Amino acid sequence: MKSLLTPQFSLPEDLEQSVLIVKVWIPARGAVLGKMTKDNVIDLSTLSTTCSGLLELGNLVAKVKEHNGPELCKTKDVLSNSHFKHKDPMRAHLMAPCDLQAIKAAGVTFVQSMLERVIEEQARGDASKAQSVRKAVSAVIGENLSKVVPGSPQALELKEALIKEGVWSQYLEVGIGVDAEIFTKSQPMSAVGTGAEIGIHPKSVWNNPEPEIVLAVNSLGECVGASLGNDVNLRDFEGRSALLLGKAKDNNGSCAIGPCIRLFDDQFGIDDIRSCELELEIRGEDGFLLKGSSALSKISREPLDLVSQTLNECHQYPDGFMLFLGTMFAPTQDRPMTEGSLKAEYEKKDTSNKNSSGEGFTHKIGDQVRIYTPRLGTLINRVNQSNLIPPWTYGVSALMKDLQAFKH
Repeated sequence: MKSLLTPQFSLPEDLEQSVLIVKVWIPARGAVLGKMTKDNVIDLSTLSTTCSGLLELGNLVAKVKEHNGPELCKTKDVLSNSHFKHKDPMRAHLMAPCDLQAIKAAGVTFVQSMLERVIEEQARGDASKAQSVRKAVSAVIGENLSKVVPGSPQALELKEALIKEGVWSQYLEVGIGVDAEIFTKSQPMSAVGTGAEIGIHPKSVWNNPEPEIVLAVNSLGECVGASLGNDVNLRDFEGRSALLLGKAKDNNGSCAIGPCIRLFDDQFGIDDIRSCELELEIRGEDGFLLKGSSALSKISREPLDLVSQTLNECHQYPDGFMLFLGTMFAPTQDRPMTEGSLKAEYEKKDTSNKNSSGEGFTHKIGDQVRIYTPRLGTLINRVNQSNLIPPWTYGVSALMKDLQAFKH
C-alpha cells in the first residue's frame, strides 16, 4: 500500500492540468487547506481557511491557480506519510479534503446494485440465503430495469406490474420511482483520507466497499469539483431493516474521501464525471483478489438531478455538501471463510450457519481497497474493525479552535 502513496500512483494522470484541493494535517496547526501540485502543497489559508468557504468563491479556479502562499510540505512526503501504519505524527499527512460540508449519499442509482439491495431485503440480511433469493428475484425482474428512466410513465407501469407479482420493494421505489434516495452518510469532519484505515462494525459478517464519485457542491447547488469515495456498506445490517441504515452506513472510519478534490475547469467537468469508469481492487492478506468496475454512464439518474434532489427550496446546505453518487458495484463472488475473518470470528459464537457458498463477498481485516479513475487518481485504504481503528476526535469545534489560535 505504501508504494501506491506516491504522486505517480495517487494523483490524476493529467496532473499538470489539474487544480487539486487537499486538507493537510500540520503539527502545531491542525487541518490546513492546501493546493497540491506535482512537487508541493501550497498553503491556501489566506484565500480561505476552510474548504467549504473556498468552494463559495467566485472565479474559483483562477483564484486558486494565481494564489502563491507558502509551501506546507512536499507532495511526495505528505503522500508517503499518510500510510496509517508508517505515519509520523510530527510530519504532515493527508486528511479527507472536505471539512464543514455535509456528507450526503445517493443510494440505489444503478440497476445492478438496486437488485442486490432487493436481495438483501428479501434475505433479511442473511447472506446464506442470498443465492436462492437472487435467482428468484432475477427470474421475475430480469433485465427489464436497465432501460427504465426513474419517474417516467414506463417506470410507473413497471411498478404496478411488480406489485402484482408480489416483488415490490422499497429499493425498487427509490430505484425507479420519482424520488431518489438521499441520505446522510457521515458527519462533517468524520471522513478519513487516503492511506487511512476504514472501519467495519465488529458485528457485521456481510459487508463490502462501495467505490463512488463524490461531487463537491457549494451552498448555491453548484458542482465545483469531484473526488473519490468509499461508502463502506454493511449488507447484513441494512438487509435486516432499512431503519438500520444509519448504523449500516455511519460508523467510525466508514467513510473515505480523497485523495483530493479536483476543481471543475475547462479541462475537467461534469461531462467527464458522466463518462468516467471507476476501477476497484481488493487484495486480502489471505491472497484473495477481487477486481471490479463501475461505469458512470450506466447510472440511472442524472448526477445533476441528484444534486437538485439534495439541495432545493425544501432543504438548504449553507456550508455546501459532498455527494456520493452511488455505485453499480455489488460483489457476488464467493469468498472462502478462513480463521481470522470477521465472519469466522462471529461464527465461533454462533454455529447455526456454516455454509459460505452463494453468500458473495465480504471483507476481512487487512483487506486493501483501491479505488481508481485516471482523472481523479487513487483512493486507497486498509480494512479494520471500527472499534479497533483510531477514534474520531477532530471535529468542527477542534478545527475552529485551531483556526482561531493560528489567526493570533
